[in-house]
Amino acid sequence: MKIADDEPPILSALDRPNSYIGRSVPRPNITRLVQGRGQFVSDVVLPRMAHVAYVRSPHAHARILKIRTEAARRAAGVIAVVTGAELAAVMTPWVGVLTHLKGLKSAPQPPIAIDRACWQGEAVCAVVARTRAEAEDGVAQVEVDYEPLPAITDPETALDPATPVIHPSLGDNLCFERTLDVGRVDAAFAEADAVVEATFRFGRHTGVTLEPRAIVADWNEGEQKLTVYQGTQAPHMMQNLFAKHLGIAEQQVRVLTKDVGGSFGIKVHTYADEMATVALSKLLKRPVKFVADRVESFVTDIHARDHRVKARIGVKKDGTITAFEIDDLTGIGPYSVYPRTSGIEANQIVNLVGGPYACANYRARARVVFQNKNVMCQYRAVGHPIATAVTEGLVELAAARIGMDPLEIRRRNLIADDAYPAQSASGLKFEKLSHHQALAHLDAMMNYAGLRAEQKRLRERGIYRGIGFASFIEVTNPSAAFYGVGGARISSQDGATVKLDAQGNISVHTGVTEQGQGAEAVVAQVAATAFGVPIERVRVITGDTDNTPYGGGTWASRAAGIGGEAAWRAGVALRANVLAVAGAMLQARPEDLDIRSGIVVDRATGNERLSLEELARVVYFRPDTLPSGVQAELVATRHYVPRAWPFAFTNGVQASYLEVDIETGFVTLLKHWCVEDCGTVINPQLVDEQIRGGVVQGIGAALFEHCLYDERGQLLNGNMADYLVPMAAEMPDIECGHVASPTADSTLGAKGAGEAGTAGAPGAVMNAINDALRPLGAKPLTDMPFTPDKILRALGKV
Repeated sequence: MKIADDEPPILSALDRPNSYIGRSVPRPNITRLVQGRGQFVSDVVLPRMAHVAYVRSPHAHARILKIRTEAARRAAGVIAVVTGAELAAVMTPWVGVLTHLKGLKSAPQPPIAIDRACWQGEAVCAVVARTRAEAEDGVAQVEVDYEPLPAITDPETALDPATPVIHPSLGDNLCFERTLDVGRVDAAFAEADAVVEATFRFGRHTGVTLEPRAIVADWNEGEQKLTVYQGTQAPHMMQNLFAKHLGIAEQQVRVLTKDVGGSFGIKVHTYADEMATVALSKLLKRPVKFVADRVESFVTDIHARDHRVKARIGVKKDGTITAFEIDDLTGIGPYSVYPRTSGIEANQIVNLVGGPYACANYRARARVVFQNKNVMCQYRAVGHPIATAVTEGLVELAAARIGMDPLEIRRRNLIADDAYPAQSASGLKFEKLSHHQALAHLDAMMNYAGLRAEQKRLRERGIYRGIGFASFIEVTNPSAAFYGVGGARISSQDGATVKLDAQGNISVHTGVTEQGQGAEAVVAQVAATAFGVPIERVRVITGDTDNTPYGGGTWASRAAGIGGEAAWRAGVALRANVLAVAGAMLQARPEDLDIRSGIVVDRATGNERLSLEELARVVYFRPDTLPSGVQAELVATRHYVPRAWPFAFTNGVQASYLEVDIETGFVTLLKHWCVEDCGTVINPQLVDEQIRGGVVQGIGAALFEHCLYDERGQLLNGNMADYLVPMAAEMPDIECGHVASPTADSTLGAKGAGEAGTAGAPGAVMNAINDALRPLGAKPLTDMPFTPDKILRALGKV
């Protein structure tokens, strides 16, 4: 495969001498970060910078009758007090819809509420002051008269005729609905020897990033230029949105993303308070800074996973799965989040249920409804944990019903490893997966037979341990089929520019962003290998729309598979450029030369011929000595977008081993395993870190995390004391294993790895709890998180 007619073949990453592919290379930014020398948005200080704090609605739904700002305007340090109506003159509202999600609708959302507040925590007024403390003091001086309105909080009744409509212009509270009916579903259920039904509930929760959302916007009136320092996953996307809604050109907007303290999908969306901060900077013609405090984060960071799924599975006595059927209902808050929309999670659930299995009969319905709670949108492993838990929960319930081992029923139904390319019942196209190989690897890695024997012995002593599994598929490396086809300006491509400096070092400017996941390390490994220099001579630059190629950023496990491939191709192209110059200088054919360890060598013998520093010296400072007609180009830019497949699916399987105290309902996690196939593993340590971190977030959903609301739409536990997150002492050892089915759609063959852990962990934990309690006749638990009181209720002890 060639990148251009005049360039050499792109060799396999594993064929390159001194390859860094497959090596656990340390993160290049780790020394700076552990020394406390990171630069986060909170660290940014600019001349004349002001701070904004927001007056937020205490009501889940209320009409704004009057805002009294006189006292606040007189408060010490206050620069301006701005209402939604005043800010509307600077920034236009937005609507979160995608055309390929048929029927998806939402109301226009302004940066600051104008007539109504639609969830507790929505901003209704901004106070800008010299310091954050003075801005908060000013907020306390603003008086708002509200007329409380009925709060719609229960998705189950949101579509009832008697339920008030949150946005009358939309006609009802239905945001989006999708139905799917494939195969002979009714006949397949009729042919089944057993039909198992269950209702799965998933607690609404949020990302709780270590660094809260933060933004500094700096409108320069003289230059007519906006510079935004933002902790975002997608700088180019935000550049487009800021320009669009301020009514300026994209070239007038620069977005800088430096260090980010975690994102998990939380920081890839448009937030009203961040848009308002940008608009305030333009209005006031000075830098304005907003950093969400933890309480604000709980009521404004997107939430996710609030789903009720009624589901059933048909199975024959020999273990053959005959059909799946689901009915999903989710409440997303009063608006569909812009620009990715709040319909994607439910749409993903419809796509993914039953995905690993060779079952052609599938019926699904998903309804997305508006409600007066904080908005919901994409969060790490969008839809995957729900679809996996539903699918794998049904599979293990079916296995129990017919008396079959849970691994055996999977062996009989997972798509065969030699059956690819294949397609799921919902229409997902799979290039190459490895469910059976992964299952066999897990079986051996965890000593399944030995654990079952141990479980049996302990049950005789009144100790109840459970083993649960979850096979999964994961969407990675998304093409334009994800968002671009729906009209969103969210790039599916990514680019890399690789430059050789005058000392023989290279810099890589990439469109992907570093969020703490190790993207800089991966890009450096790829570029160093592709070009032929030690990794210490590679510098990676990310997160600057003025200086990096246009790209999608970091989301959907795409940084390595798409951004890494762009870096590989740019590195190969620069190597070809350098060897062309070296050939002219050495009177040799470029194809007889190579670059190894930063030295131009004879390809066949490895004999050193020319240092990169000497080559660069001649090119940059004595080009007159080059042969006539030789024009050196020591920079190369390449872009990459997946084309052969809409997505590069990965797959894997997880297992959980735990113990349930039947007197207290407490769960002790003993061990967790994950085997994943993410194609070519570029950095094993980073991949395992991603898997373990994802597993921990999945365990959080299964056992701890839940945004609790009352019937009035009031968040009851929006603080770190009452909202439970998984802690290190509660986590088990997490063992990772790998099989590899590289994608042929790229040279590297890399797929994503960032969301696999989150996708499978909740289902595996759920199945392990039910396995532990099954001898006691407990009702199967399907309502996450599985708190001690729910476990005791299932045992009939409460």
